[in-house]
Amino acid sequence: MSKYINEVLASVKEKNANEKEFIQAVDEVLNSLKTVIEKNPSFEELSLLERLVEPERIITFRVPWIDDNNKVQVNRGYRIQFNGSIGPFKGGLRFHPSVNQSIMKFLAFEQIFKNALTGLPIGGGKGGSDFDPKGKSDMEIMRFCQSFMNELQRHIGHDLDVPAGDIGVGAREIGYLFGQYRKIKNTYEAGVLTGKGLDYGGSLARKEATGFGLIYFMREMLKENNLDLHGKTVTISGSGNVAIYAAQKAIEYGAKVVAMSDSNGCIYDDIGIDLSEIKRIKEVERLRIKEYLNNYPHAKYIENKKGKTPAVYTIKADIVLPCATQNDINLETAKLLVKNGVIAVGEGANMPTTIDAINYFLENNVLLAPAKAANAGGVATSALEMSQNSMRYSWSFEEVDKKLEGIMKNIFKSCKDTAKEYNLGTNYVASANIAGFKKISSAMMAQGVI
Repeated sequence: MSKYINEVLASVKEKNANEKEFIQAVDEVLNSLKTVIEKNPSFEELSLLERLVEPERIITFRVPWIDDNNKVQVNRGYRIQFNGSIGPFKGGLRFHPSVNQSIMKFLAFEQIFKNALTGLPIGGGKGGSDFDPKGKSDMEIMRFCQSFMNELQRHIGHDLDVPAGDIGVGAREIGYLFGQYRKIKNTYEAGVLTGKGLDYGGSLARKEATGFGLIYFMREMLKENNLDLHGKTVTISGSGNVAIYAAQKAIEYGAKVVAMSDSNGCIYDDIGIDLSEIKRIKEVERLRIKEYLNNYPHAKYIENKKGKTPAVYTIKADIVLPCATQNDINLETAKLLVKNGVIAVGEGANMPTTIDAINYFLENNVLLAPAKAANAGGVATSALEMSQNSMRYSWSFEEVDKKLEGIMKNIFKSCKDTAKEYNLGTNYVASANIAGFKKISSAMMAQGVI
């Protein structure tokens, strides 16, 4: 059966030769499924893996918009509807200049397994554009979002495909997107987008959900291995939503967050970062993290150097939370972290660790909470938002948070039980892949060759 996996991988590499991120994601997943595939020869007979790695639909479109100088700009938009076997396609929209088809496909492929692990009826999808919101006025962002939705609206719906936010797409962007959708469709279909404002169908705790969920998963993983967060030092790559609320929950559990970063560099505060200052800088004023030193001159700022390990990973810590972007931790960085005594890594971003770095962590007994399990709290709470929209009802913050905590505990239990079933030890990377795959493959087999 490993021959079957190798053949599928070879085909993926041939068909998608220029899509390195997508190939990386498929390679990591398929290589962890060998034991499962060996027990089910019907998978090969019905070409299950070939269907699994091929999106149901790839939508690419032009997005023209007018900037504040009345000049027409043109970006490219994407929506990848990868697998809808267990529910409507569900996954965020990313607005960032790095966006291309490879990144969209890798994110959508990962989303299949992440969504399956939540236990909720949502399929895997992703979308976005190479548009960069940084430096744009609110009016420019509004005009872009409206143009983007002019095309996207043809392909989404509360029972078809439900986008949400991601990098570069927050409450402001979701608001503009939803307004344009409502105008075009002439109906109030609240469940078509998640991450909405609280005044028009959004859910309490959605903003905090991915970061909180990451720490709930980490707490369970550490507890299973006779460890806890209390008294541990933590460094976090990133300073967006996921990073901020992972820091908040980690601090609540008695950890000390000493470093956070943005794309330019990191701040290091050995007595513990003042998170309220980070929230002011990043959520209110949208400034660079270096501004932290203006009110906390005792802290240090370390600038990133091109081609070198990101500064935040050079700081010693017990627990490291990569919450920025893909492939943030390579083998060289992993070796440095192990040398500096890291005991656990929690992936708040999608695929932030390269395959060779993952293997190095596992070989050196570093506990690794994989993204498709550990950062599933965001999409889980998006699904809870969809439920509230369907009921035309809103749960309290405490109710949503309690449901989120329960989902994350169940995700870890699924990873733990699968690891035990397949003798994987503490390899939660493989067990998350297997647990998600078993649900997806069961649904795909039941629905026939489609």
